[in-house]
Order: sequence, then structure tokens, then C-alpha cells
Amino acid sequence: MSNLTHHRDFHNGPFLALGSALLFGASTPIAKLLLGIADPLLLAGLLYLGSGAGLALVKIGGGFLGLGRAEAPLRPRDLPWVASIVLFGGILGPALLMWGLAVTPASTGSLLLNTEGLATMAIAWLVFRENVDCRVFAGAMAILAGAVLLSWPAAGAGSGLNWGSVLIVLACVSWGIDNNLTRKLSAADPLQIAMIKGLAAGAVNFAMGLGHGAPLPGTTLLGAAAALGFFGYGISLVLFVLGLRHLGAARTGAYFSTAPFIGAALALPLFGETPTLTLTGAALLMGIGVYLHLAEAHDHEHLHEPFEHEHRHVHDIHHQHDHAPPDPGGEPHSHWHRHPLVRHKHPHYPDLHHRHEHAHA
Repeated sequence: MSNLTHHRDFHNGPFLALGSALLFGASTPIAKLLLGIADPLLLAGLLYLGSGAGLALVKIGGGFLGLGRAEAPLRPRDLPWVASIVLFGGILGPALLMWGLAVTPASTGSLLLNTEGLATMAIAWLVFRENVDCRVFAGAMAILAGAVLLSWPAAGAGSGLNWGSVLIVLACVSWGIDNNLTRKLSAADPLQIAMIKGLAAGAVNFAMGLGHGAPLPGTTLLGAAAALGFFGYGISLVLFVLGLRHLGAARTGAYFSTAPFIGAALALPLFGETPTLTLTGAALLMGIGVYLHLAEAHDHEHLHEPFEHEHRHVHDIHHQHDHAPPDPGGEPHSHWHRHPLVRHKHPHYPDLHHRHEHAHA
């Protein structure tokens, strides 16, 4: 029973990350449509306000599909991490994306979002020392090559760089930082994290949009942005945080790299765009990169050092602890618990319980 629970969680991680990618990828070309009637900064604020307000209603209404029940709440020690993810992921990232989309074809903008997975993986590997093997590294280089191809100026367009593409890549770097910082909070309630991020970041971007002269949104724009933000940013972020919990930052970022293909596929019919040779080549390179990420297998004997933390769990192979009288009964549940020293072997990702060192790293 315990082993089955562990392996079910192991396989759930990719589906959570892919679900997040599906919602976010579909939101990009639709946001491009809304840019025709909205200021970029104001729209970024509306999207995140829609996300935060929608998730707040879900939380007040008793939770969405069980999310939030038995989850570990955010603690005062988490506040610096929350402030950082609001800054990088909720304020800088969306604003840069909206500015970039305003001057970039929707299909190109969607594919460039692949660089978020690359930025996430690079930061996870270089800064947080998350294990990345040769297959994942080769996939990252293929994604990078596709992004460079998309950003390269077209023949006869002069020697200048496509600054819309640069802004989108900078947005992806901001989200790469955000994803790795959010990894620090992945044991906590994902609904609470996404709600706070949406409300705080949305309020800042919305105020900045009004501050530089953007007109107040009409009812149609307000409703469309709220719905798009709730699904494309709010629910997507909840699924992404759950993916981080199971897969770690680098792998979740790799699965999330499927989002741009979804966006690009929608953008072509929405805007009547014709696939170009450059777009096709970039999509092929990025597709190879994503495949290499998804095909990774990781199984070796590893050591769990003793440590303590709090998160939602069941009593699987990594949770064989006793309960004190104040601890909750029933499963799943959340409470502070201790992990003893354990050495064993099974397939795993760098999730909450497998952020160990590797001899070849």
C-alpha cells in the first residue's frame, strides 16, 4: 500500500505540471487579443487580480477539488519568499510579457515562452544545485537554439534585435527566478500561495497602469481578463506549485515547456498567421528539447538525511512516523514531522524528499 502510494505520486507530478502548461499556454494568444483593447501594464494587473480574487472565492467557498484541505499554511518565516515571488513572478514577469506581446506575433511570443523552462532549469542547476543529467542538459540547449532562431532578425529587417522577443525572454527569466523561489514554498498550501501572489501583484500592476494614464477597464475587458487570469494564471499556478512539490524546479520547468506549443497552435488560427520556416524550425528544436526532458529516467540508491518539516502527506514509504496527541488523524493530513536516516533505491525526482547530492553533479 505504501509503495503504491509513492509510485502514484511519482506519476502524478508530470500530469500536474502538464495541466499547468495547458492552462497557461492557452492564455497567451488570448491575452494577445485583449492587448488590442487594453494597456499592457493594466492588463497584467487585471490578469493577476482575476487570479487572486477567483482563488480567494474558491478558498472561502470551501476549497477546489480538495486543494487547501489538510495543507500546511504559510508561516511568518515564509514572508520573504512570498514577497520575492510576488516581485519577480507577479509584477516583473507579466509586465514584461505584455509589453513584449504588444510588438511580437502571437505565435512567436508563445514559442519564446519555452525559455522559461530553460531559465528555471539553469537557476535550479547552478544556484540551487538540483541534479540535471546530460539528457536534460541537451534538451535545454535545443530549447535555447529554438529561442535564438525566433529572436533573430528576419532577412531585410535590418540588423537590430527583435526587442519584443527580448522583453518576452526577460519575462521568462523573471519567472525562472520565481519558479525556483516558489520551490522553497512548495510544501505549503498552493491555493494560499497563488491567491496572495495574484492579489498583491495584480494590485501593484493595476495601480501602475492607471498611474501612467491607462483608462479604466470596461465591463467586457474586466470580465474577460478576470476569467483568463483565474484559469491561465491562478489555477495554472496552483497546479505548478503541486508539480514543484513532486518534481522539483528543473523537471517541472521542463514539463511546463509544453505550454508554448499549445499557445502557438492556438495563435495561428486566432490571428490568421501562416507558419513560417523559422517558426517551424524553432518548433522542431524546442520539441526535441521537451522530448529529451520528458524521456528522462532517474533511479539510484540514495541516502535520506534526518530532517523535519511540515506538509500535506499520507503514511507512505517516506512517512513512517508516530503521531503525538495534538497531531491530526485521517489521511491526508499536515503536521510537523521528522524523517529518520534512510537509505534505499527507487525511481524519484528532486521532490520534497529527494534533494540530495549526486556524485556526478
